[in-house]
Amino acid sequence: MTKLSKKVLVAGGAGFLGSHLCERLMNEGHSVVCVDNFSTGTAVNVEKFANHVDFKMLVHDVTEPLHAEVDEIYNLACPASPCQYQRDPVSTVRTNVIGAINLLELAKKSRCRILQASTSEVYGDPAVHPQPETYWGNVNPIGIRSCYDEGKRCAETLFFDYHRQFGVDIKVARIFNTYGPRMHQHDGRVVSNFVVRSLQNKDIRVYGDGSQTRSFCYVDDLVDGLFRLMHRPAELTGPINLGNPKEISIRQLAQRAIDLTGSRSKIVFHPLPQDDPLRRRPDITRARADLDWEPIVGLEDGLKRTIAYFEKQLAQDNSAVG
Repeated sequence: MTKLSKKVLVAGGAGFLGSHLCERLMNEGHSVVCVDNFSTGTAVNVEKFANHVDFKMLVHDVTEPLHAEVDEIYNLACPASPCQYQRDPVSTVRTNVIGAINLLELAKKSRCRILQASTSEVYGDPAVHPQPETYWGNVNPIGIRSCYDEGKRCAETLFFDYHRQFGVDIKVARIFNTYGPRMHQHDGRVVSNFVVRSLQNKDIRVYGDGSQTRSFCYVDDLVDGLFRLMHRPAELTGPINLGNPKEISIRQLAQRAIDLTGSRSKIVFHPLPQDDPLRRRPDITRARADLDWEPIVGLEDGLKRTIAYFEKQLAQDNSAVG
């Protein structure tokens, strides 16, 4: 390791976002402890570092106490797509709340900085648009999405309480929709769904009339935002919105996937799920000012990279079946 290198723990490090963060940290010359229980992550995502001297894979559930000597902690542990976190909502709440407590206890004991990967879902179905960090949100506390939404809100509360009560050095990032290579093709998120079904020439399901909007940030940009936040002075705790402020309707996104893949897929409409937000776009004024950060990868470029990834994955799947 280099003189300035650190030992960094990434909880949820074998997941989509976590694996990209592990890669960024390794490329920066740090030693990484990747913690994952493989509920949604996969060892394939971090296999390139499996035999690296500065990489350790620790199979562990963060709802159980964790003992390690580290210099920094990133908490990305929790399924992030609705179909995943709604499959076992009690486990989702436990991961968000008890997992946060266990990692905060580790940070307190180690006297190290810890970053919480929170979410735009803390804003719920927002009545304020775009959403600034000062907005308290509009969340249904008993709905089918609340295991994730309220779990993340409680985790933020815990982070700031540990900061105020015990002096733990914290950072909180509110992550908006993120996409890119290593998304699971069956994870239920719209980009992976639309791209995979377009490549397979299957009907694309759009819920509602497709006019609801999201703002999609390419994974490399998002990881850069997390990295910058982690290394800002201690007084900048956040929360800080990280996401792409360019808004697009779900129907437009579906058509973009069809066009970029040259697909014969058709768009079909289904009823809108309960509590599905109608609009979602981050106000990134703070990120621009405090992190000197904003996304640089455009949607078309990012989608092309994501399509190339899924083309390779589907080809490998077909080869294995054959």
